[in-house]
Parts: sequence; C-alpha cells; structure tokens
Amino acid sequence: MPCRARTRPSLALLLALVVAGCAGPPVLERQVLGYDEVTSRIDQSLLLLNIARVDQGRPVHFTSTSSIAATFDWTTTLGVVGQHNRGSIADFLSLNLGASAQENPTFSILPLSGQAFTRRILTPFRDDVFEFLVFQGGGIDQIMRLMAGGIEQQSDAGEFERFIENDPARPAEYREFRRLASHLRWLNDQRKLFVTPLVYEEVLISGQKAAPPTGEVLEAAKEGMRWKRAADGSYALTQTTQGRVVVTNVDPMSLSDDERFELDERIRRNPVNFVYLDIRPGAPGGDYPMRGAIKLRSMLQILSFVASGARALPEPEVAPDRRTGAVRENPRATLDIVIGERAPARTIASVELDGRSYGVADTAWDRRQFDTLGLLFQTAVGNVGGGGIPITISK
Repeated sequence: MPCRARTRPSLALLLALVVAGCAGPPVLERQVLGYDEVTSRIDQSLLLLNIARVDQGRPVHFTSTSSIAATFDWTTTLGVVGQHNRGSIADFLSLNLGASAQENPTFSILPLSGQAFTRRILTPFRDDVFEFLVFQGGGIDQIMRLMAGGIEQQSDAGEFERFIENDPARPAEYREFRRLASHLRWLNDQRKLFVTPLVYEEVLISGQKAAPPTGEVLEAAKEGMRWKRAADGSYALTQTTQGRVVVTNVDPMSLSDDERFELDERIRRNPVNFVYLDIRPGAPGGDYPMRGAIKLRSMLQILSFVASGARALPEPEVAPDRRTGAVRENPRATLDIVIGERAPARTIASVELDGRSYGVADTAWDRRQFDTLGLLFQTAVGNVGGGGIPITISK
C-alpha cells in the first residue's frame, strides 16, 4: 500500500509535465506564424494605402513594425485528492490536471520620415537592382513597365537623340515603349537576351620588365589580383572587375576584354539609374534595333505612376510590334488597382480611404507585380532601425 501511494502521485506529476510540454510548442508555433502573417498584411496594406493617397492628392507616409516582443507563459496545475478507509481494501485517488498558455506581446512601430528616408524614396533605383530582379526570373517587360520612366535613345557615340517616355499622357511614346518592352520579353523568353553586368580584367600595372617577387604575387592574390606575363615578356597586374549592367542581344563574353572595358567606360558616363540597352542588327531580334539606356524611376515615381494608371491616366491596350514573336502576357495595366465603393470579391490586398475601396486585382500578373513593388520598397527603404522614435503598444 505505501508503494502504491507513492507511485500514483509520481505518475500524475509525469502526466502534468507531458501535458505542459505538448501544449507549449503548438501555441508558440501558431503565434509566431500569426505575427508573421499580420506583419506581411500590414506591409501590403501600407503600400496600397499610399497608392490611394497619391490618387487622392495626399502625401505618402509609411510606418514600419520595427519589432515584436512577446512573452509566453505556460502554467500547469495539478491537484491530487486521496481517500483511505481503514480496514477497507479500496482506496480512492482523484486527479485535477490542467494547462494554460498566456502571451503578452509588445509592438514597436516606427514612423518612417526625415531627410534620410525621404532621400531614399526620391532616389532612382540603380541598374543592379533591375538586373537582380530579372536574374531572379521576373519578366523583363513587367519590371520595365514598373521601374522605367522611359528609354533614352542614343547615337553610336553615346550622345542623346530622343526620349521614349513610359507615360500614357504621351500616347505615341508610350506605345513605342510598350512595344520595345514586349520585344525584350520575347527575346528573353527565347534565351536570346543577355541582362548582366560587364565583367573584364582591368589592367592596373603594365609593362613591368622584371618578374615580381613571390611575396608580391601572393599578396596580390589575397587582394583578388594577379600578375600575368604578356606575349612580349613583360608583366602586368590585373584585377577582375564587375562593371555596369547591359541589356543586349549579343553575348558580352563574346567580346574581348578590351572591348568590354571600353564599353563599360562609355556606359559609366550615364547615371547609375541608367541600364544600358543595345539591340544590334544582325543578332536575334536585331530587325527591331535600339541603342540607348533604360532610365529607372524612384520609389515615389513608381507609386505615382501606378496611382495615375488606376484612374487619372489609364493605360491603353498596346499590341506587340509585328517584328516581335508571340508573347505570353501583355495586359493593359502595369498594376491593376481596382477602385470602387466596396472591395472586389477577389483581391490580393485592399484598403479603404475616404469612402473609396482600393484593391489589387487577383491575377497572376498583378500578384507578381505587387510582390515586386514590395521588394522594391524594401530595397529603397533599407534598414529602418534608428530612424526615429518608435511608438510602443503593449497588449
């Protein structure tokens, strides 16, 4: 009997620990995933809300959820009631077992403002951001229609000739821009387009008569440089350099190092938000030639363009050029924002502002475009820590 009395409480305590261990992890998993989903929806809603603000002539304003700190408490209760009757063969033991979980979240939100943030959303994107999105599999026409303010056509010497603006307010230029974007998309889908940084060996020192000491060779290798012996017997110190981004129908690696170096030197005369474009005759798609640069927008310009296309200046339908093959997608709107009295039945995200509902059309094209818009915003804003005084909300 004493052995049985000791064993039953021990089993009850073990059962309580098991219940607490089983209850804690699922609760924590649900809450962490829930906070992540809420944060994602907030970011989407803020982007759409600022498109609505621009549509109504208001200034943009962004807020970031800088941190979420949550304390989780698991409580296990155990009650044991026993009864022993002297002289009886029956004992009674009843258990009262329970487990509960409690969370105490603290949210810190940070209004994004000030000179540094304003400069970031007003500064046009760099050409490497454009290249990165295309490299990740984005349709080049989608990215161009969202990011590009237009195409600057240049002469062979790199001199300005004319500007083809991506703006429905200039219908002829807008239609030409759209046809060029579709042509590049067709070439890219056919694996006939190269969107890549120029890579070449840059000569740092040349014409050295004597062979460099072994120590210098090893030290140069540590810095990513190397000594090479030329055909005339002299030595040169070279370094592999990654230059500016090019969009072309000719493989840049088919050019010599000197040609890639000279091309990069010419491209560097353009601002960093210019993506060099060279569709050459005689190569695939070259019957629709174009030489110049794709001029990239800032984040604020992108938001203004999308908002304008929603109501003030809707984008028209534009068919591809006759020299372009079949393209898989060519929707009218760059990013279709549906405005009405109530949210559409199917939407990616929606917000309300002054009695109007703004929603993103639920299509594959618009879903990708809205995702790209979110990536561009994160790229433009960067690290928001320390940008101002956070507002803390405790539940």
